Amino acid sequence: LQYMFAEMAASMALNLDNLPSDPLLLILSFLDFRDLVSCSLVSRRLNELTGHNPLWKGLCQKHWLLTEADKAQRGQSWKELFREFYADLGHYINHYTTLKKAWDDLKSYLGQKCPRMIASLKEGAKEEELDAIEAQIGCKLPNDYRCSYRIHNGQKLVVPGLMGSMALSNHYRSEDLLDIETAAGGFQQRKGMRQCLPLTFCFHTGLSQYMALESTEGRVRNEIFYHCPDQLAQDPSAIDMFITGRTFFTEWFTSYVQNVVTGEYPIIRDQIFRYVHDKKCVATTGDITVSVSTSFLPELSSVHPPHFFFTYRIRIEMARSALPESACQLDSRYWKITNANGNVEEVRGPGVVGEFPVMTPGKVHEYASCTTFSTTSEYMEGHYTFHRLKNKEEVFDISIPRFHMVCPPFRESIVRSVCKHFLYCYNNFFKLLHTLLAGR
Repeated sequence: LQYMFAEMAASMALNLDNLPSDPLLLILSFLDFRDLVSCSLVSRRLNELTGHNPLWKGLCQKHWLLTEADKAQRGQSWKELFREFYADLGHYINHYTTLKKAWDDLKSYLGQKCPRMIASLKEGAKEEELDAIEAQIGCKLPNDYRCSYRIHNGQKLVVPGLMGSMALSNHYRSEDLLDIETAAGGFQQRKGMRQCLPLTFCFHTGLSQYMALESTEGRVRNEIFYHCPDQLAQDPSAIDMFITGRTFFTEWFTSYVQNVVTGEYPIIRDQIFRYVHDKKCVATTGDITVSVSTSFLPELSSVHPPHFFFTYRIRIEMARSALPESACQLDSRYWKITNANGNVEEVRGPGVVGEFPVMTPGKVHEYASCTTFSTTSEYMEGHYTFHRLKNKEEVFDISIPRFHMVCPPFRESIVRSVCKHFLYCYNNFFKLLHTLLAGR
C-alpha cells in the first residue's frame, strides 16, 4: 500500500512538472498569501511559480493598497514589498485596508476642500510607542485603534479640529483627534470613568469622546461615548453616556469619514460641520426652496435632568430661473413644535435670528438657530411670511419642511441603575409585607 501511494505521489509530481506555467499561475492567482506560502513548500516547481511577481503585486494591492509608484520609489520586487509590510503590519492585516482607505479618502477630500487641516496630521506612531502606552496605562489598546494610529498618530492640537465643529452665536466647539501620547495623559481611572481613553478633545468646551477599554461600570468594551454627569445625583461618579460608537473604533472612524467625503457633513469656512441633512427635509414653494439640517450638542445636553439641545441650519434659496420681479423679503416666521409626548407649541416672531433677508434670483441665505426639549425627540415645521419688493401688499407664505430631532442613544450611569433596582426591590418588599399583614 505504501508503495502504491509513493507511485501515485511520484506520478502527481511528474504531472505537475509537465503542466504549462500559465494555467498554474492562473490557479495560484486565486489564492491568498497564506495559501501561496503553503504551496511554495509543496514542490520545487510550485516554489518557483509562487515567487512570480504579478501574484504578489495583486496581494500588495489588496492588503497594503500599494501602487506602481510605491514600488518604483522603494526599488523592491512585489514579493519583497509584501514581506516588508507584513513583517511590520501583519497583525493588523484584517484592519489595515479599511482604515488606510478611509485615511486616504479623507486626505484626498480635505486636500480639495480645506488643505490646511491636512498639515495638522501627525505621522504614524511606531509599534514600540504603542506598546509603551499600553504599559503606561495598564490596558490593551484595541487592534483596529492601534492600526489607525500606525497610519496617523492623530493630529496636532489646533483649531479647527479634524473631528468636526459646531458654531452658534455664543457657542463654539471643534474636536481634535488626539495623538496617542496626549490621549494616554487623559486616560481615566477615577470612579465612574475607569479604563476610558479620550479619542477627541475640544479646547473651548473641554468636551471629549471616550472609548471604553474594558467592560466595566456598565460600559461595553470598545464603546465610544460622550460622558455626561448626572446633575441630579449627589455622587460625582454618576456619569451618563451619549453613545456615538457601539462596536469598534473602525466603525466609528469610517462612518465619520464617509459622512465627510460624501458631503453629508458640509465644509463651512474651512471647517467640517457635523450637521446631518435628511434629503426629505426639503420644501419648494414657487421659486423658493427651504432645506434643513440638524445637529445634537452633547456638551449642552443632559440625561438627568432630561435636557436635549439641538441646533438646526436652514438654507433658503431662490431659483436662478426666477423672474427679477419675484424678488421678496422675509418678514416673519411661524413654528409648530411637537415633542415625543404629542405636546404642541407654536412660536411666531419677526425675521430670522434678527435678520430680514432679501431674496433675489439665485440668492442663498443660510442661518443657524437652536432649540431644547425634555423628551428624547421632537419635530418642527412651519412657514416664513414674505412680501414682494415691488408690491408690499403682496404677502405670501413659504413652507418649512418638517424635520425631526432625535437624541442619540444614551445609557444611565451604573450608580443610578443600582439605585433604581434597589428602590424597585424595596417597594416590592413593602408591597409584599403589606399584603401579608393585611391577610392575617
